[in-house]
Amino acid sequence: MGEQLSHLALKGFVKLILAAKRVVITTHINPDADGVGSQLALAHALLSLGKEVTCVNEAEMGRRWGRFLPNKLFLSSEEFLKQKNRKAKLPKIDLMIVMDTHTPERIGSNMQMLLQKSERFIFIDHHPCSRYSRAIHCIDSEAAATGELVGRLISLMGVPFSPEIARALYTAIVVDTSSFRYPTVSAATHHLVATLLEDKKINPSEVYSHLYGAKAISHLQILGEVLREAQVNGDHTIAWISIPRRLLKRFRVSEEDTNPFINHLLNVDRVKVVMMFRESAKAGQVKVSFRSNGSVDVSEIAKTLGGGGHNHSAAVILTGRMSEVIVRTVAVAELLL
Repeated sequence: MGEQLSHLALKGFVKLILAAKRVVITTHINPDADGVGSQLALAHALLSLGKEVTCVNEAEMGRRWGRFLPNKLFLSSEEFLKQKNRKAKLPKIDLMIVMDTHTPERIGSNMQMLLQKSERFIFIDHHPCSRYSRAIHCIDSEAAATGELVGRLISLMGVPFSPEIARALYTAIVVDTSSFRYPTVSAATHHLVATLLEDKKINPSEVYSHLYGAKAISHLQILGEVLREAQVNGDHTIAWISIPRRLLKRFRVSEEDTNPFINHLLNVDRVKVVMMFRESAKAGQVKVSFRSNGSVDVSEIAKTLGGGGHNHSAAVILTGRMSEVIVRTVAVAELLL
């Protein structure tokens, strides 16, 4: 189990954030809705308080989030550093905030360099971590999403949830909880969402349509192809799918578009652990994603293989041919089960 941040601790982080004038907010490479939504929500809140805020990520934002969440506040690290070169000197960064990860290596090399040059930095995250990281950073592994934690911080700042903030937080929470199906979803999660829905600040059906209802036919075709080849182990406790690079190229679908595919396996009867194997752009690497309904801690499987995550959602990147990685991973999962 994780540990929930106290109200007093949250107020301390709010005080730290509000003391900064120039703030840079970043997230992990290949950012997801929770990372981007959390960045955008906090940026809007701080801008409303007169802060100088820039969202800077290692690379340009993917088309999915760039199309749905306004990206005028976002720069790639390359664009940000070009600004520095034009001005001859990098503006002082009073505070750098890293969203949805507590691992510097996950934010990219340029962002790590900026992290070292900032006056102070904090992680805001909901992933399990060491006791040391929890002691000095804003990390609450009981939160269903980083967006939920950011929502609590914004409330303590006394900033109203504008339509822009509400849309960003709602998107972060809906996607990262797989539409509220994960066991970390709590009364606090739903209470925050209810607050976001007040005064019709957002339209849930519109958000859902943007996230899941605007797919090209190729998306359904690759999903059908992948699910047709779904496998289960001997006692039906483990199910998995695999996505080779050739399928992505054939259907012209991005890696990001395939992220939700694994959730279809959670509906299989008797299955306790589901896995998705996807060949990475880097040759010889396979990303393995794990999910469970909460009865099995899949983070233990991921940790055994060198990865990590939540008890219901975890991942690892392994080296080898897809077929070899599948055999190895399923064997480890069966042993731990």
